[in-house]
Amino acid sequence: MLPFKVTFMYLCKMRIIKEKTLASLCNESKYKMATGGLQSWVKEVRCANWNNSNELKSSYHNASIINSKRVVFNIKGNDYRLLVDIEYKLKIVFIVWFGTHTEYDKIDVKTIRYGE
Repeated sequence: MLPFKVTFMYLCKMRIIKEKTLASLCNESKYKMATGGLQSWVKEVRCANWNNSNELKSSYHNASIINSKRVVFNIKGNDYRLLVDIEYKLKIVFIVWFGTHTEYDKIDVKTIRYGE
């Protein structure tokens, strides 16, 4: 039988691109309270196996589907928002933007790109 870590690795399907960006943001004082929520989100998403936004929505009822690729997740209740693009066929989640709910209200989620 395979060791648990190897077996677990094969069960995890999604790759998260720019995960280090989230980790560095959590070091900023205004985002420190989001650390636990983001860690939970990363752990859950790594092991997800979504093929489309309907499957994602069945796991994350409060997620907002913006279009076929773009999704907004609520982190730590609704205090923070995480905007991602998902390539379902490739099983890749791209971190686009993260911030407080107040900051989120000031961006255009349909057009914002990573680094803006």
